Amino acid sequence: MVNLPSVLSLHGCDLRYADSGGSGVPVVFSHGAGADHVMFDAQSRYLRAQGYRVVTWDMRGHGLSRPAGARFTAEQAIADLCALIEHLALERPVLVGQSLGGNLSQAVVRRHPDLARALIVIGATPNTAPLSWRERLLVRAAAPMLLMIPARRLPRLMADASATTRFARDDARRAFGRLPKKEFVQVWRATVGFLSPDPGYRTPVPLCLIRGERDTTGNIASAMPGWARAEGVEEIVVPGAGHIANQDDPQAVNEAIDAFLRTIPAPRQARR
Repeated sequence: MVNLPSVLSLHGCDLRYADSGGSGVPVVFSHGAGADHVMFDAQSRYLRAQGYRVVTWDMRGHGLSRPAGARFTAEQAIADLCALIEHLALERPVLVGQSLGGNLSQAVVRRHPDLARALIVIGATPNTAPLSWRERLLVRAAAPMLLMIPARRLPRLMADASATTRFARDDARRAFGRLPKKEFVQVWRATVGFLSPDPGYRTPVPLCLIRGERDTTGNIASAMPGWARAEGVEEIVVPGAGHIANQDDPQAVNEAIDAFLRTIPAPRQARR
């Protein structure tokens, strides 16, 4: 695991993070439920080389940010990410989130529309989309179903369902294995807490949507195309990739992110 050298102590947890520094456009990566900052290693290296200021972190209770301290909730996650941005004095960063990180980043942009300059979502459902009765039933049933799975089997099952490549599955198993089952279920329930239907809502900043062609998690495969149409953006589908598209095919996701970022105006002081 790559070391996160810096610490922000907040509500009983030492949030661990890494900041590449520099004057480039800041990009903050937020990982998925049960994962950690390692899932963005390829994107971090790539964007640092392009001159961006890259920030990665482990959410409360994940990776190196243990023990969790306060209970993991949607509100606490929002507070943690906003506190990290404030702590680093980031000027309107680009928020990038995968799965839970995508739901979290959406929530921050919705609550603080002037905080970020752009939003990139990888493998996450739209927070504000209406849910069908079937989708609401699946959401309610997910946590009880997770509780029925033996703890020793959960990391492998989750990893195999999340990725299509051996490398991505192996790293997902490593990360999932660090989070106790009880805490993982808490995180899952927090993820559901981000969902707040509001069909008329439109993202107030430039938006990039990326998903794996073989992502079968929740309703992402059916919801993201409609989200893209509603927002008037092009959905980027990564061939052969699963839920963790950024690890299944890092090059394709790196290129998609870079192409999108090049359309976002840079701050005056940034030099690339």
